[in-house]
Amino acid sequence: MRFESIASGSSGNCIYAGSDTTHILVDVGISCKRTQMALKDIDLDLKDLDGIFITHEHADHIQGLPVICKRTHMPIYATRGTIQALLAMPRCAGIDPGRFVEVEADRKVSLGDLTVEPMRISHDAAEPVGYRIRYGGRKISVCTDLGCYTDYTVECLKESDVILLEANHDVNMLQVGPYPYPLKQRILGKRGHLSNVSSGQLLSRILNPHMKGIFLGHLSKENNLPELAFETVRVELLESGCVYRPEELPIRVADRQKVSGLIEF
Repeated sequence: MRFESIASGSSGNCIYAGSDTTHILVDVGISCKRTQMALKDIDLDLKDLDGIFITHEHADHIQGLPVICKRTHMPIYATRGTIQALLAMPRCAGIDPGRFVEVEADRKVSLGDLTVEPMRISHDAAEPVGYRIRYGGRKISVCTDLGCYTDYTVECLKESDVILLEANHDVNMLQVGPYPYPLKQRILGKRGHLSNVSSGQLLSRILNPHMKGIFLGHLSKENNLPELAFETVRVELLESGCVYRPEELPIRVADRQKVSGLIEF
């Protein structure tokens, strides 16, 4: 199985996952050109993709979708609410509605030799989801854009070999930063974004001994720093009393501009 974070942050998100024969993207929130360049680095092209899975309709997750749809014929997978929201957006007006394949939370989708299972998340979008991607006994999880988590979230993310988990903001930076008060409240709310502290707390509940990669993703450019996210999560893991020492875990911060490098396992 293969994984690469192509871009992750408040300015754009795009994740690659696949096997030797099946290749997908989760979100295309960056330009088609950037997406193509990243795929070329791992010896793939847009024409090699079997599908794109959209988490929700916000711009930082679908920016490149209209151009990619013009250049390819692959299906676009999303929930009914997300599809309806996309088709109502002027930027997506040229996309053939027949390109979309409807998915539902907790209902598995088979694509080649991959199995993709959406999961419910709490975010202020039409019908947002995260995704779990399986090949054989291996599992990749992509879970960002959630204002809070529950026992359901924990169960969905357990046994992941690779995970990209949101660590969007430092609460103190957000509170004293330049954002207007309503936007601060939105981000801090249960349908907003996961803080560094909450990310560490969630991670402490889903760790396992076979994790090959832990990526902290969707960092805010204005309200977070990569070093701060990394250290805050480490502290939360230490304070949680979990049996895993942070320095022994494969924790990295997913960059908004640079690809993570391909993980194969």
